[in-house]
Amino acid sequence: MRAVLQRVSRAQVSVEGEVVGRCGPGLMILVCAMQGDGDDAPARLAAKVAKMRIFRDDQGKMNLSVRDIGGSALVVSQFTLAADLRGNRPGFSTAAAPEEGKRLYEAFAAALAAEGVPVETGVFGAEMAVELVNDGPVTIWIDSAAG
Repeated sequence: MRAVLQRVSRAQVSVEGEVVGRCGPGLMILVCAMQGDGDDAPARLAAKVAKMRIFRDDQGKMNLSVRDIGGSALVVSQFTLAADLRGNRPGFSTAAAPEEGKRLYEAFAAALAAEGVPVETGVFGAEMAVELVNDGPVTIWIDSAAG
């Protein structure tokens, strides 16, 4: 699984003009299931995200996790993270099939909640409008397959 994490002061996602998920201070997470991701990938990725120290401590250093600050997360499916950019038009053949992608996306959101992070989500496969205020800005790309 691949994810892009953005440290945010707030974020929300809407479908057809209606807000379906939001978070306050915490993380906006775009996540993509990849072909070959095993059943352990969502929990492995969620554990990394929950422990990642990218929030400021009292000295202004990135030393706290989303759990440490009592933050929340907005998790949105984003199959375009699987883009193959060899030409001018991206291909997405390395993304998991839609049914598997949805299953792993939902498993990631559940695993992150089990790590103690309040989670709201977008709607898998829907056209969504995402609004956020990136704090820092801090944006980090991670992969469940990486150590």
